[in-house]
Amino acid sequence: MTNPNQRSVNDAVDALADFYQALTPASLVRLGEFYAPDAHFKDPFNEVIGVAAIRRIFEHMFATADSPRFVVTSRIVQGDQAMLGWDFHLRLRGRALVVRGVSHLSFDADGRVVLHRDYWDPAEELYSHLPVIGALMRGLRRRLSATG
Repeated sequence: MTNPNQRSVNDAVDALADFYQALTPASLVRLGEFYAPDAHFKDPFNEVIGVAAIRRIFEHMFATADSPRFVVTSRIVQGDQAMLGWDFHLRLRGRALVVRGVSHLSFDADGRVVLHRDYWDPAEELYSHLPVIGALMRGLRRRLSATG
């Protein structure tokens, strides 16, 4: 039997996944519905505390990427924590890219996120697609690969 708290975390994860999949600049005003006021957020480029700071990260995303959107591909919920697998679709310099990653989330008793940590590989997912850096990254990967 599922305990009541587990059900509320499942509901919170579902609502958050739906929110991210429909994310727009206008919907960013709703972040406080999903994140606690002092929520911690960390990704490969940012580490911030608070809903306003988290909002600035997503505002920057919309300002610098063309047609950004998230597709949640998997969900794992255990206790007050969850993992969301996702694909981030965007256009960068006219090129369509997909960044694959996962978010580790911890929820408070109200079902709001208190910790959001994104895991994804900028070297593989972004840098390798840039002209000069990409060539260097691909060469380095070939050199360090055990499979040659």
